Amino acid sequence: MLIHPWDAALDDTEWRDWLSRHDFGQLAVNGPPGEPPWVQPMHFRYEDGPGPYGRVLAHLARPNPLWRAVEAQPTVLLSVVDDYVFAPGPWTAPAGTPTAHGTPTSYYAAVQLRCTAHVIDDPAEKAELLNRQVAHFQPDGATALAAPGEAPFGRLLSGIRVLNLEVTEVRAKFKYAGNKPPEVQDRIADRLAERAGPGDLAARAHQLRRRTAN
Repeated sequence: MLIHPWDAALDDTEWRDWLSRHDFGQLAVNGPPGEPPWVQPMHFRYEDGPGPYGRVLAHLARPNPLWRAVEAQPTVLLSVVDDYVFAPGPWTAPAGTPTAHGTPTSYYAAVQLRCTAHVIDDPAEKAELLNRQVAHFQPDGATALAAPGEAPFGRLLSGIRVLNLEVTEVRAKFKYAGNKPPEVQDRIADRLAERAGPGDLAARAHQLRRRTAN
């Protein structure tokens, strides 16, 4: 992923905060020789610690063929992309030039986590990590906890395996017109507000936030 200086994360807090609210991504694992990478869409929980970049918790069904690939090569990549929009060319045209000369482009946030995968099969540890993941999505505790040998989920634990992904490297990109002059950024923000389609207001908020921070 190409990251220009104006698209780079302002600091670690920016991408950490974004990951705390964007918790669905694609896990890419090396496939067998001669095959492309295997990619698994999944919900996950990102949390700080124990290492410098934190860890990711997720679980998949035991029959998933991805396990063979993970065990053969535990170095994996979790890719998360969201808050994306398409900006038509006229929005980005330099001041004083024909609007048709503007370049159509995409704006988006993307975080890629290089991880070392640890597969968890111990029932007690698996239940504890699974409960931590569920608590991220259901902080109200509306679902019973999983515990080995106890209803309602104890008997289901054998059907899943848990991924504890130790994050070893982070690449974060927030591409929101940071290289454009102020008058063009103003125009883009205005057009996003006017269109107000899927992702537009989130993209506009990123653009304004990063502009203020810089």
